[in-house]
Amino acid sequence: MKELIRALLAVLIVSFILIFIVFRLNSSQGYTSGNTLTIFNWGDYIDEDLIKQFEEETGIKVIYETFDSNEAMLTKIEQGGTAYDIAVPSEYIIDKMIQEDLLLPIDHSKLPNFQYLDSRFLDLPFDHGNKYSIPYFWGTVGILYNTKILGDRELTSWNDLWDPAFKNQILLVDSAREVLGMSLNSLGYSLNDKNKDHLQEAKEKIDALTPNIKAIVGDENRLLLQNEEAAIGLVWSGTAQEIMWENENVEYVIPEEGSNLWFDNMVIPKTAKNVEAAHAFINFMLDPEVAAQNTDYVGYSTPNKEALKFMDEEVVSDERFYPDEEMTSKLEVYENLGKRMLAHYNDLFLEFKMHTK
Repeated sequence: MKELIRALLAVLIVSFILIFIVFRLNSSQGYTSGNTLTIFNWGDYIDEDLIKQFEEETGIKVIYETFDSNEAMLTKIEQGGTAYDIAVPSEYIIDKMIQEDLLLPIDHSKLPNFQYLDSRFLDLPFDHGNKYSIPYFWGTVGILYNTKILGDRELTSWNDLWDPAFKNQILLVDSAREVLGMSLNSLGYSLNDKNKDHLQEAKEKIDALTPNIKAIVGDENRLLLQNEEAAIGLVWSGTAQEIMWENENVEYVIPEEGSNLWFDNMVIPKTAKNVEAAHAFINFMLDPEVAAQNTDYVGYSTPNKEALKFMDEEVVSDERFYPDEEMTSKLEVYENLGKRMLAHYNDLFLEFKMHTK
């Protein structure tokens, strides 16, 4: 009988130890709430001093993970391996996440700093009433070019990129929506075009750009352009601003045909374990001084109108990064194309990449 009791005690002790280990592992992965907040964001997309400030002010420990594409972020959240409390997807993916019931509604009563957001960036088609998302940054897609390498040549149009004089001088981002979008715009079509004939025409046009393409790259495009290893790049506006801080020979332009107006917003995934802390962090990031500091660090445009008062006037008056209404009217927000059409875009882009090899 004593041996049976000892055996039962041993089993209980081992079980307790295993439960404790699992609890600790899950805590480190953000599966439990407590004083932990797990954030999923783009790489180099926040001033890490602000994370430390939030931790000091609230006593909440932040676990910060990064992704390099909306699709990678969505896949990980769909799989549910980690219970992220906050993610920062782009507009067309937010639309998709809402449709797939992957997000929790935002409690606006817990966001007193919401009042500081510019109304131009609220109540947009991908999330009417901002029920599920709060603006984080916005920007454009355009052309960065090196005036030292190109001399007096000024680029103003997407079609300029097809000039044979630019052989082996262009870096493209590794993204179907941006590259096909550039080609669609150059033909006078919408960034959200679903006409397969138009898309095939756009694909054939970027095939014709192949002699001018030096490489199709990811985040490394910043260093390559900054170090003048290529004269021209298809870039996001924030990337352009970062490069311009480091190299005075580069210029950024939003092409005259128009381009993409994108938004990255903060959301709370449905699997979140610390919803209260998520709201606290979102409200913290909406504080005008915090938003200004984050904008100075990241380089993209802030949707926080009060934050502009704490920023350099030369920056906020620069229409390359804060375009006027005339240019803004030519910009389009990416729409959720649906699974089949998005797959078609991706297939065309893959064919194009194979063509460039």
